[in-house]
Amino acid sequence: MQRTARLLAARRRLRKALPALLFFTDPVRTPDPEAVARRLAAGSAIVYRAFGAPDAEARARRLKAIARSRGLTLLIGQDWGLAHRVGADGVHLPERLAHRAGPLKRANPGWIVTSAAHSLAAARRSGADAVVLSVALPSRSTSAAGALGPIRLAIRVRAAGRAAYALGGINDKTARRLRDSGLIGLAAVEGLAPVGADLIGM
Repeated sequence: MQRTARLLAARRRLRKALPALLFFTDPVRTPDPEAVARRLAAGSAIVYRAFGAPDAEARARRLKAIARSRGLTLLIGQDWGLAHRVGADGVHLPERLAHRAGPLKRANPGWIVTSAAHSLAAARRSGADAVVLSVALPSRSTSAAGALGPIRLAIRVRAAGRAAYALGGINDKTARRLRDSGLIGLAAVEGLAPVGADLIGM
């Protein structure tokens, strides 16, 4: 998946350096995010989503240390206060908070700000550096709606007119289906934690 993400043609047109791959943590689906983070290739990003966990700051600091040692980027999901406290590289916003992207970028010019976009309208409205489109491919996630598939995803990327990642149903096998989609990167949750696989060099 990492190799495919790096080969996406749209990356060559980026004005701002953005990660090729986003690893979204999930307390149920990726209970040990540190283990996954330690195996990510340099140039990837961790998107830590605390979901109100009482140890959120401690875990975020551990992930920040791993990111620093491995050449990764750390984004904090939704909680820009936590991002400030741990010295994260930016934030990822849920769609309902995408309107905060512009103010956050102006207040933190060095940050990377991404936002979720579950529709074309949401993607167009976002002021983030990049949007994360979902659901790209059939996924086991209980929150996943109907998948877009490679063709409809590519149409949405072009229509959105902004840098976009794809999330949902993406793993090392399915990532190749999205190489001609116009994406600037790929995103995954448990697709980055296959048993026994080394993500470096994928």
